[in-house]
Amino acid sequence: MTFETFASGLRFPEGPVAMPDGSVILVEIAAGRITRVRPDGSTETVAEPGGGPNGLALGPDGKLYCCNNGGFNYVEHPAGLLIPHGQADDYSGGRIERIDLATGAVEVLYKDGDFGCVLRGPNDIVFDAHGGFWFTDHGKTRERTRDVTGIFYAKADGSHLEEVIFPSENPNGIGLSPDGKRLYAAETYTCRLMAFDVTAPGKIDQSAGLGGAGIPLYRPPGYKFFDSLGVEACGNICVATIGESGISVISPAGELVAFVPTPDPYTTNICWGGPDLRTAYITLSGTGQLVSMEWPRPGLALAY
Repeated sequence: MTFETFASGLRFPEGPVAMPDGSVILVEIAAGRITRVRPDGSTETVAEPGGGPNGLALGPDGKLYCCNNGGFNYVEHPAGLLIPHGQADDYSGGRIERIDLATGAVEVLYKDGDFGCVLRGPNDIVFDAHGGFWFTDHGKTRERTRDVTGIFYAKADGSHLEEVIFPSENPNGIGLSPDGKRLYAAETYTCRLMAFDVTAPGKIDQSAGLGGAGIPLYRPPGYKFFDSLGVEACGNICVATIGESGISVISPAGELVAFVPTPDPYTTNICWGGPDLRTAYITLSGTGQLVSMEWPRPGLALAY
């Protein structure tokens, strides 16, 4: 498969959102900003929330909703890679932000402690058809400790925040099946794709798995890590895979459909755009690139 470089020189890009005008909005985690990449490859700053903007999604009000992890420290690897390395020295706290695309205004919608919830490092986000959103909290890693975290559901109007799944093993990517009846979460350090049965908006079957709500769907062999994910229209789950460098395409039954290799060990996310949702946009975070390619199947049209 052939990749085209859509943009380069980005500071650990993640959370791509394909827009109707052909542009892609993404975060630059290491720069603390949200950036629009135009079809000609030019970039412009949408907002500067600071901290560590991570996952992005468009909400029912047309605004961007951002998982802000509070920031990482980074190391410059001799191979030319920018690599996150633990909690930032100036860590600013985990939060969910709402961003006005027209003005760049950033509003903190939920922060640590709201509704009795602990937010350490919100990571990825997906809206459901009811106007609420699920998000993962990946937690933060310090010199000798790592947070135990969960998966949350919230309402876009700021009226409800709930930790629905706890504990979860450092969840990262999150997505919903085409019918909205299954929630998927990718765990980074266990490199597992987990499935949860959705019973109502913001509710899951807590007894679906042997050890609770989670149903282990897929785990690859070898030394790898899972990052964020996207879902195809047919229901396949496409998980960015660190280490092996690429996108693991996994069926709803838990079978590996395909593996699409990429040229960056820190391949972190995928989304789809274009009139038929067959153009995949993939973030190559270590080398600071957004690339595009024709995908063999269309991506799932998101709620908003």
